[in-house]
Amino acid sequence: MSKALLIVDVQNDFTEGGALAVTGGDAVASAVSRLLAEHADDYRVIVASRDWHDADGDNGGHFAADPDFVDTWPVHCVAGTDGAEYDPLLDTAAVTHHVRKGQGRPAYSMFEGTTEDGATVAEILSAHGVIEADIVGIATDHCVRASALDAIEHGVHVRILTGLVAGVGEESSAAALAELAHAGAELVDGGGRTGDGSADPTASNP
Repeated sequence: MSKALLIVDVQNDFTEGGALAVTGGDAVASAVSRLLAEHADDYRVIVASRDWHDADGDNGGHFAADPDFVDTWPVHCVAGTDGAEYDPLLDTAAVTHHVRKGQGRPAYSMFEGTTEDGATVAEILSAHGVIEADIVGIATDHCVRASALDAIEHGVHVRILTGLVAGVGEESSAAALAELAHAGAELVDGGGRTGDGSADPTASNP
């Protein structure tokens, strides 16, 4: 029985100080690094995704000068810029596959992206016989939600490690988690909370 860890968009533009900063983003990056330090061997594959948008154009209407923060957004995670890089608090040494998504069009789910050699996440999971996946990252109410729904559709049993995700809005994040639970995802704390409010995945075995 193979398990994967899917790390969604833990990038500079989505953590504190970034173009679309999500509160708690740095804490998620640190918590995922602790998870990997303790439990990387629990996973057959570890896939990390990044938004990787084109510098020119509006990327299929994804970027807007007056964004609604639902379907349109300020410029973020432009390919080759610091904002598109992983948050430095995220240790990617154990990551087995890096996926880029967007690239000229809106893309929320990591299943819409590809590795440098053109492999999709669905292909990676199938090739390694993955039937379970833990999902962490940013943002709960957007790219985590979309990635988890696609994983479920792919036939994978999904666990959302709720202590290792951060969302744009409190209500929209709660709604996203409820939707995912209804779709069949298991919501697991994935560890307690540290004194500074960040997730501590070592508090329990995820």
